Amino acid sequence: MSGLNRRCFVPELVSTIVIVILQVAIVLPSYITAATGDGQFVYNGFSNRDLIVDGAATVLPGGLLELTNGTALTKGHAFYPTPFRLRGSPGAALQSFTVCFIFGIVSAYREVATDGMAFLVAPSSNLSGANSAQHLGLFNEENNGNMSNHVFAVEMDTIQNKEFMDIDSNHVGVDINGLRSVNSSSAGYYDDITGGFRNMSLMSGEAMQIWIDYDASATRIDVAMAPFKMAKPTKPLLSTSQNLSAVLTDVAYIGFSAATGPFETRHYILGWSFSMNGTIPSFLTDQLPQLPRVSRKASQQSKVLLIIVPIATAVFVFSVSLAIFLFMRRQQKYAELREDWEIEFGPRRFSFKDLYFATEGFKNRHLLGIGGFGRVYKGFLSESKLQIAVKRVSHESRQGIREFIAEVVSMGRLRHRNIVQLLGYCRRKGELILVYDYMPNGSLDKYLHCNSNRPSLDWNQRFRIIKGVASGLLYLHGEWEQVVIHRDIKASNVLLDEEMNARLGDFGLARLYDHGTDMQTTHLVGTIGYLAPELVNTGKASPSTDVFSFGIFILEVTCGRRPIEHEMNSDKLTLANWVIDHWHKGSLLEAMDPKLQNDYDADEACLALKLGLLCSHSSPTARPSMWHVMQYLNNDLPFPELNPMDMMQNRWVDSPVTYCQSVASDGTMSGLSEGR
Repeated sequence: MSGLNRRCFVPELVSTIVIVILQVAIVLPSYITAATGDGQFVYNGFSNRDLIVDGAATVLPGGLLELTNGTALTKGHAFYPTPFRLRGSPGAALQSFTVCFIFGIVSAYREVATDGMAFLVAPSSNLSGANSAQHLGLFNEENNGNMSNHVFAVEMDTIQNKEFMDIDSNHVGVDINGLRSVNSSSAGYYDDITGGFRNMSLMSGEAMQIWIDYDASATRIDVAMAPFKMAKPTKPLLSTSQNLSAVLTDVAYIGFSAATGPFETRHYILGWSFSMNGTIPSFLTDQLPQLPRVSRKASQQSKVLLIIVPIATAVFVFSVSLAIFLFMRRQQKYAELREDWEIEFGPRRFSFKDLYFATEGFKNRHLLGIGGFGRVYKGFLSESKLQIAVKRVSHESRQGIREFIAEVVSMGRLRHRNIVQLLGYCRRKGELILVYDYMPNGSLDKYLHCNSNRPSLDWNQRFRIIKGVASGLLYLHGEWEQVVIHRDIKASNVLLDEEMNARLGDFGLARLYDHGTDMQTTHLVGTIGYLAPELVNTGKASPSTDVFSFGIFILEVTCGRRPIEHEMNSDKLTLANWVIDHWHKGSLLEAMDPKLQNDYDADEACLALKLGLLCSHSSPTARPSMWHVMQYLNNDLPFPELNPMDMMQNRWVDSPVTYCQSVASDGTMSGLSEGR
């Protein structure tokens, strides 16, 4: 290169380097801000905005952020694209921040929506392991409540989950690492003029606004709520002291989560504003998208349009008469009993027409089983894309149908992972139809007493099933708002979901009582072989009689034998006596189901056999409560020392079949069935 060329090249190179440095100096700070989430932002709608979305979440063409799309049992998440640095320096206290967002929940049904949504701050934007429904897409059964989650959330919940101590089915709550809120309040706001509290319905389908303020110096969280376009109330809806520095990580993502249950519900975000250590930017209300207006579901009964023509002819009269005849026949086919007082039970009522089409007219090819109280069919609700089990039963005229339906609706509020969810009912003349969640693997008894074509359950599955049913019974007896006595615990009433988890079902004989009240004597009902001796004598059901049935259930699962097997010798007619005899002879483990081929944990097997005998003790006072049963199964309490000689006193003196038949001949009991 010549000297002249070198002199020309050097200034050009220096100029280029200076330009690049200036560009980096300009771009780098904005890049760092985006990457760490410093400062503030405002979304007036979400058109052409970069977000991290997953599940059902999407941005609609009009700029509306839709978290769930109405599909049953789904979840959706949306996060700001880059994480925020929440501390000024590593190890320092968390900085103050303020969040405001405008949201709406739209349900296809009146007065019901499932399950809710939440604003959250989390260390990761990946919540793929979370459950939908009552877990709001935030957690699952294993990590709910774990301190290692490092999650702060404010939930807008439209279902009351007793499992999480929810105050009602329309509340706002502050959650730390789990769904049991540290503080919550019914949705609403305090009027700045009168100071009075005004209720708001989260499921109204109207836009509303929420403000969340974290004061780092006071370590306080304030949450306020108001209708859209109303100023922020002076008094917050709820306030709680909480040091989020001990909860959140240095760098975290902020965003939203929503989940649905069995009913068609959609969760929307219209606008979102955020600021750290400062005032949040205001919304431009004229740029915000609008919530969709979804028509509420109403009766789908057909209507006839009668055409009247001036000239009456024989052909016309015949045609009209034929049309009226066909219409009346169709109406009679789908006719239901519907009275004014049933309005209070609302969305728990299904139309017979929907259930008829869901089961293709209750065809036999959809028949799942036949029990002592009705036939059960598999169905599919096309609108909600939900598989259901439909049970047709005859309701008793001796009990007021209003009280019976009230109990059905109450049991529909039971929510536990080991209880089949009752979704609702439909009533026709002389018939009651109950709608449940569908359990794809059917009833447990088909696996215990199966032929060679169906694979048997291994020991781990059986022990997990025993613990699952025990957990469900503990919830019924002591953890729900009322005491529920099931009265018909047996293997055929335990259903298995897609993961072979046990779910206790068939609450057709169940009774509800307030905690602390006396259970009244009723007609004797149940299944021979599972009936407690005192129940045969008095007909008075109690949690202890459920424990007896559960004890027989444990022995049935462990031994693979029915409670009563008629091919046995008369002195070994019952399963409990047969197991006691083995224990007395020192061969307890020989009572185990031979299909297990000795592949089981000997300590767990001995615990199950002895616990089954203890629960089915002939004396009610000797039986443990379900709380103690769970403690024994989880090894949280040592199992009491039992003597086989003492348990010999637990034997039935007479055959239970003979005894029950002798009692029945006196006309003192009804509703018995024999174990199948």
